[in-house]
Amino acid sequence: MTDDMTDAEKRHDQLTRAPKSTEDDAAPRITTSQHDGATRIDVAETAAVRPGNPAKQNG
Repeated sequence: MTDDMTDAEKRHDQLTRAPKSTEDDAAPRITTSQHDGATRIDVAETAAVRPGNPAKQNG
């Protein structure tokens, strides 16, 4: 029963339920921070897939 699971537990369960999924599939893909009352959302440095043109990315 998912009613007694936290949102984080539900997310993990959903992302690792597929037959070939791994723990990496449930890894956080974004980070959030607060700045002067605004929330900033960034792609996590550990994200396996990043937006943009891979040919133009550094690193």
